Amino acid sequence: MLKQILITISLCALVACASTEQGQPKDPLAAETSGLDCISQASIRDYTVLNDQNLLVTAAANRKYHVALSRRAFGLRSSRAIGFHSATGRICGGFDEVVVDNGLGSEKIRISSIRRLSPESEEELLIRFGKKEPEFEQARQPVAVEGAEVEELD
Repeated sequence: MLKQILITISLCALVACASTEQGQPKDPLAAETSGLDCISQASIRDYTVLNDQNLLVTAAANRKYHVALSRRAFGLRSSRAIGFHSATGRICGGFDEVVVDNGLGSEKIRISSIRRLSPESEEELLIRFGKKEPEFEQARQPVAVEGAEVEELD
């Protein structure tokens, strides 16, 4: 009986160890949108609409942030202006809102995440949303090699 209990406990431990996943999430967008950064409301200088649910925000000192909204904001691309609403003066994901003014009225949409971007991740984000073309390396010109001519046989 004791032997069966020990075997059962050992097997349970092995199954538990085998079923745990380690490492990074398989979905890179899920990893990106888990950002916990905040932006000072007074430092916001500009924004670029990436799609109906994502913004690229420029703050003071040319810092760039990816702002993901909790839901789609229909008309965000054609809106005349957007604003940020915060009670504390710091815009943070999960708490604060984007106010979209589409000319017929305003709509508040909760921000789901904010992530500060490096120059490389900013470029990747712009490419992913079709706002920038990827840079390709120019093909190298063939180098002439002496003695590599083709000889015809008669």
